[in-house]
Amino acid sequence: MTASNAPGFLENSIARPGTAAMMLALTQTIYDEELAKKLVAKKGLKAVVTEVGGKTSFYDFNERINRAVIGACLNSGLIEKKSNDIHAVIHATEEAKRGLLVSVSTSSSLAMKVAIVRNEHWIAVALFGKSALHYMTNHERAGLGVMHI
Repeated sequence: MTASNAPGFLENSIARPGTAAMMLALTQTIYDEELAKKLVAKKGLKAVVTEVGGKTSFYDFNERINRAVIGACLNSGLIEKKSNDIHAVIHATEEAKRGLLVSVSTSSSLAMKVAIVRNEHWIAVALFGKSALHYMTNHERAGLGVMHI
């Protein structure tokens, strides 16, 4: 394969919702996010990106992220206000949170980019961002959850 007929950067790597969601969550600039959204759309996938932050205590981050993900999905038209759709989004979000929070202190601050991508039968929630007990001790963290709709 030559450079002239090769697919574009990452084009073959984002054929599924999980990979596409993680790629979107990893973007660091609006420009990169918009390019990634175009690649995702080109593959026939639907996507929305949002951000959420807070403390790792249950009533802060856990509540905020659930509201942010469901709200972003409904407001963008990624899902409908039906129990099957909302159920799948909640389960994918919970799975992503488990990967993200596995070894985070209970008093850490979190700042996460959240990308949600779906196709006809699957929805993926990817989280990427930073956690810290102190602003000078940031750690990058990631989580991914995928659920059948």
